[in-house]
Amino acid sequence: MKRLNEQFVIDKKGQKTAAILPIKKYEKLMEDLHDLAVVAERKGEPAISLNNHNKKHSYKPFKQE
Repeated sequence: MKRLNEQFVIDKKGQKTAAILPIKKYEKLMEDLHDLAVVAERKGEPAISLNNHNKKHSYKPFKQE
């Protein structure tokens, strides 16, 4: 895991009470958390093949010359 370059707020007892991190790191963590929540919500859904998905959504691959 990459280092977050976080800083901590501590109380009088030296216990960490909050974390400070760069906004871009925070946004990436929130995006990752959202993605994981979507995966968890869809865990029980049946899997479909890529070919069936493409047929269902009328996907036609781009032809390279």
